[in-house]
Amino acid sequence: MFEDSLMESGGKLKSKQGATTAVSFILQIILIGVLVLLPLVFTEALPKQQLMTFLVAPPPPPPPPPPPAAVPEIKIVRKMQSDLDNGQLRTPTAIPKKVAMIKEDEAPPPSTGVAGVVGGVPGGVPGGAMGGVLGGIISNAPAVVPKAATPQRVRVSQGVSQGLLIRQVKPVYPQLARAARIQGTVVLQALISKDGSIENLHLVSGHPMLAPAAIDAVKQWKYKPYFLNGEPVEVETTINVNFTLAGG
Repeated sequence: MFEDSLMESGGKLKSKQGATTAVSFILQIILIGVLVLLPLVFTEALPKQQLMTFLVAPPPPPPPPPPPAAVPEIKIVRKMQSDLDNGQLRTPTAIPKKVAMIKEDEAPPPSTGVAGVVGGVPGGVPGGAMGGVLGGIISNAPAVVPKAATPQRVRVSQGVSQGLLIRQVKPVYPQLARAARIQGTVVLQALISKDGSIENLHLVSGHPMLAPAAIDAVKQWKYKPYFLNGEPVEVETTINVNFTLAGG
C-alpha cells in the first residue's frame, strides 16, 4: 500500500512540472515579442537625432581645386633686316620700285671769327690778313712749343760710355795677385758728372785683391760731357776692368 502511494504521487509531480515549464516558455516568448514590437509601433518615442546620426552618412569632403594651368612663355624674335652679310654688302633679292636719293648739305666755309666785307675795305692791301693789323700779327706770330724738361741724370750702356772716354789710365797689377796667379774682370758701377769726371764708384763684382787697383785707376778716367736736349747731364754706366797675367 505504501508503494502505491509513492508511485501515484510521483506521476502527479511529473505532470505538473512539465506544464509549468511550457507555460513559462510561452510567456517569455510573448514578452520578448512585445519588447521587439513596441519600438516598431511607437516610433515617435525614439530619439530622432541619434537615429539620423546612425542612418545618414556624412557628406564626402569637397575635392581640391584644380591647379592653375601653366601659361606657355611666348618669345618673339624679330629678325632685323640688314644689307650686310658678314661685313659685306649682299645682293638684293628684288629691285625696289623707288630709290630714295640722299642729298647731303654742303659744308659751310670755315669761320675765322671775324666777318668780312664784300669787295674788301677801301685802301686795303690785296691779300691782306683777316681781322686787320691785329689779326695779321696774331696769325703771323710763330707758335711757341713748350720745351720738355731735361732729366738731370740718365743711364747709358757700357758701349755708349766707352765712346765718350777720352782718357784711360791702366790699373797697376797687384804683386800679391800676380804671385798668386789671380786674374779676372772687375765690374764697377760709375757715375759720370756733367763735366765728364768720375764722381762715384761702387764695386759690383770681382776678386777682392784686384778691386782696389781697378777703382784707383778708373777714378782718373775722363769722359766727354753727355748732352741731352742741348744740356749736359749726369750719366750712370757700368765699367769693366780686365786683369790678365799675359798682358801684365
